[in-house]
Amino acid sequence: MTPTRYDAAIVGAGPAGSTAAILLARAGWSVVLVEKQIFPRRKVCGDCIAASNFALFDALGLGDRFAALAGPALRRVALWQGAAALVADLPPATDPQHPWGRALGREALDAMLLDQARRVGVRVMQPGVALSLSGPAGDQRLQLRDIQTGEQQGVRAPVVILAQGSGLHRLADPGAARRPRRGSDLLAFKANFRGADLADGLLPVLGFAGGYGGLVVAEQGIATLACCIRADRLDALRRASPGQSAGAVVEAMLKRDCASVARALQFAQRDGPWLAAGPLDPGWRGRLGDAPFCIGNAAGEAHPIIGEGMSMAMQSAWLLCQHLLRADRPTGARVTPAQAGRWQADVQRRYQADWRRHFLPRLRLAAAFAHLAMRPALSGPLLALLQRWPALLAWGAGQVTRWSGKLDCAADPGAVTHLAADAASRRARPARALTQP
Repeated sequence: MTPTRYDAAIVGAGPAGSTAAILLARAGWSVVLVEKQIFPRRKVCGDCIAASNFALFDALGLGDRFAALAGPALRRVALWQGAAALVADLPPATDPQHPWGRALGREALDAMLLDQARRVGVRVMQPGVALSLSGPAGDQRLQLRDIQTGEQQGVRAPVVILAQGSGLHRLADPGAARRPRRGSDLLAFKANFRGADLADGLLPVLGFAGGYGGLVVAEQGIATLACCIRADRLDALRRASPGQSAGAVVEAMLKRDCASVARALQFAQRDGPWLAAGPLDPGWRGRLGDAPFCIGNAAGEAHPIIGEGMSMAMQSAWLLCQHLLRADRPTGARVTPAQAGRWQADVQRRYQADWRRHFLPRLRLAAAFAHLAMRPALSGPLLALLQRWPALLAWGAGQVTRWSGKLDCAADPGAVTHLAADAASRRARPARALTQP
């Protein structure tokens, strides 16, 4: 069967993949988006979205929908460790229209973005899975399978974007082998609670031996409790509580090791089961090579202690699309594979350089704070200092917020929107459907 041609094929319809699909489709590109899970879906995530992303939602045409769904503005941060509970004000972002971050569960966020992708003409295969990737840069082929029907379909596209999250990227590196499990591996857990006693606008950060976490109120007053814990600490906890599920022992540990968590959840009811994921693999994944393009956690992942995961997902999609739309992609039947490959390699170099410049400092800062938070023996003296001089916490919160990039957006939504509009005016090729109705 002859592969269906598209301008871009994107694997993964989370915040990164759907954002890229919307931007490219608005520029007149024909786009197919493949997602293996049915939405809405729960996902292990802290749910926090920095204020620097809100202009991106506006530019995507989703600003009002996001504002109507998201939780209260996050104006204060707390540090909860042991019996300590310190609180400080967060600095506002530079955009006076969007000064404070907010939280929105992935169930709502992912569905909202994917719905917008469909509205602008993206062809969506869901649930679908990408089986293989072949061909040279600039002329790649994806073999896709519809999970419900089992039907397979070949797709051919000059641009393939991986946005399926972290972990082993079989498509990008088919020869990679899974490394053995280690005690230092970080495993992620998340649960939602109704009726939590948490002040509006407060964002507590949790520190405990072998891990760290956070608590935030998202849409409809639902509190999200998320944490990362070392595998060896989790193993010890489970040995001490035989027969208990991993989520149950994690919840009991958090209430025991962080007194404020116990108070906040004293009368709360868990909404659904605990979710687990991992191991986390923080760092930049530039080793994946020049093709295909990677965005979101597929490109690089920060320790979630600073809550930059969704910011990096959306902003990396904008960065890549800015470079794709700015470059004059060679088209037409007379384009040689060498020309297409050179074009993609040039875009890849520019995008990866931009990615490193904007996000590597966030990765390094997040790693430093993560290792400090999960070692109470090291963070204890700092905590004592903050308890004695609370003003230092407010100053430190402001500095961390600035250093982590929460106040600034890596992408210029106005520039990308202008590029998309200009590209759309020069293109007239309609998108082709993945399957015939």
